[in-house]
Amino acid sequence: MQSQEHELKAADGTRIFVTDWRPEPTETVRGGIVVMHGLGEHCGRYAHVARFFNDLGLTVRTYDHRGHGRSGGPRGDVPNDESLLLDAKMVFDDFAQQIAGTPFLLGHSMGGLIAARFAVENRSPLRGLILSSPPLTIALKPAQKILFKILSAIAPGIALPNGLEQRYLSHDQKVVDAYAKDPLVHPKISARLLNFMLNSIEIVHSKAPVLNLPTLMVIAGDDHIVDASGSQSFYSLLPVGVATIHVYPQLYHEIFNEVDAKPVFEDVRNWLQIQIQ
Repeated sequence: MQSQEHELKAADGTRIFVTDWRPEPTETVRGGIVVMHGLGEHCGRYAHVARFFNDLGLTVRTYDHRGHGRSGGPRGDVPNDESLLLDAKMVFDDFAQQIAGTPFLLGHSMGGLIAARFAVENRSPLRGLILSSPPLTIALKPAQKILFKILSAIAPGIALPNGLEQRYLSHDQKVVDAYAKDPLVHPKISARLLNFMLNSIEIVHSKAPVLNLPTLMVIAGDDHIVDASGSQSFYSLLPVGVATIHVYPQLYHEIFNEVDAKPVFEDVRNWLQIQIQ
């Protein structure tokens, strides 16, 4: 497996850090997939996922959202509601051109929400969609709603702690410890970014009935970071036969980083083998 790091430049000049992972030998390539990471983290945490896809014959592109990892932009903030989606299209379309084909798209957590909106709005042609523990509903407490309203009005770009409880990322303490010590991880979110997420949730649910794309949903059943009921609601709105959903009752949020992640990888493998056969 070979990896190549490089940068793309968004329309507003923001640097977007990208890593491509290519299978060896190259004649075994059967397609490509773009992987979107979650809030506060970065694409470097998905090297093992990239290796998994390489073993299936897929070239992989991972990248850091603006405001995350090694990409530019203020930490945990976005300029407007379109920024992350325009970045995604730039990254995705460039990759599709490189592999001369239509890639799959996988998003985890916030990346899953971005991926879902990207798909339902048909931003680019997709071969298939994989959503991992996406936040498809967000319930704000009364005090949080008041603070959000105030910040949205007077300081939408100020990033505050996102409230993520690291202990609920995974049952694997090594994963939790590595996350806590990772210098590229940050705990921030601005009112603008939260507003983007809330708007996206509404759009994703409203457009779910017209999504005509092979979709796999792999959901943590013991998720203390996002509300898994949003995924169930989204799944119920999809056209019959479009999607497959797997819920893992004992797993925490980061299902690809769990102690017993084998069933997750096997379900993804089985679904992909049907799509790429």
